[in-house]
Amino acid sequence: MSINHIVTPLDSAYLDSKDQYVFYHKMVDFALKELIVSAQRDNLCTHQELIFFKQYADLLLYSIEAMRVKYMYDEEENMKVDLTESGFPNYLEFRYLFNDLSLKENYVNKLKDVSELQEEFLDTLLRKKEAIKKSRLFQAASIVYYTSVEQKFIFNRFVQGKIIKAPENSAAEFMTSWSFFDVGCNRPFVCYMYFDFEGTNIETIKTQIYEVLKNTADREMNLDVMAYGIDRKLKDIKPKHIKRIDLGPFHNVFAKDENQITHAILKNIADKVVPLESYALSLSIDEVFSGSEFSEGGYFSKQILQKWKEPIHQSFVLAPHRIIQLLYSKTPEIMNSLAKPPIQIADLKISKV
Repeated sequence: MSINHIVTPLDSAYLDSKDQYVFYHKMVDFALKELIVSAQRDNLCTHQELIFFKQYADLLLYSIEAMRVKYMYDEEENMKVDLTESGFPNYLEFRYLFNDLSLKENYVNKLKDVSELQEEFLDTLLRKKEAIKKSRLFQAASIVYYTSVEQKFIFNRFVQGKIIKAPENSAAEFMTSWSFFDVGCNRPFVCYMYFDFEGTNIETIKTQIYEVLKNTADREMNLDVMAYGIDRKLKDIKPKHIKRIDLGPFHNVFAKDENQITHAILKNIADKVVPLESYALSLSIDEVFSGSEFSEGGYFSKQILQKWKEPIHQSFVLAPHRIIQLLYSKTPEIMNSLAKPPIQIADLKISKV
């Protein structure tokens, strides 16, 4: 199937050919790398936040590459790109990948010997002058997948970062980060929390902090609600600043949602005004800071909690120059409501030969 014939019906978004897997992977890989560069260049993150952000982005890229290898020659299963305002693989794809790799030892023992497969390929190509069957290519891809992909690097529903000393001039003494893939909207989020600790040794409650974050801050919600939940469950810490980055939607030819930016790009791809690989990435940053304190509970169970200021919401759009021009023409109200003018990133060039 030619790359020029990519079709994703409105009611589904299956990647069903080698060309589509390669094409989609290149798009996501390119867009996320451009995002990392822009986050630093346009001061969307501090230096330390950017280090954590890149680590989570690398896990996401690693997982999508693993999906590409797993599905490329599989005639029975197809990878699904989410249809909601996402543009990323459906969350279940990450779940399937993680569960599948937990059984990798069972599969590895059943795989054909690599040298035997190599000899068969050489014989087919050089002596018989025939194309290698898809079933055999799938076997080869399975060998690469099960022998090289590590389960611990798959982007899971919740990924916890370490607690470290916060950089100088931060809002608090310590900071930590975490990332989650929200099942409802099928988008990845990266979060940071700056906090003070009232005890003597932070090591004694690290496990407790990680557990509370996993159970309280693992989905999209109002940021002040998240902050209050964390504060109430951790009596020895005082959160001072929480920041959340929402990655997406990723607007591209595979996305079929109600978002105006997605529709503008899809229509102009269909009209051949812009190329098939045209894309844009929306990004939202929400922050909340603590103000004064208040007490909650009775005399014997009183707890001092933070009173949170009004959350700050900022929206951004990253896109190549031609797409920025297009969006100003087709969706001016969105462009004019951004926290700053659209951030220009590089054009993606994919050969369609």
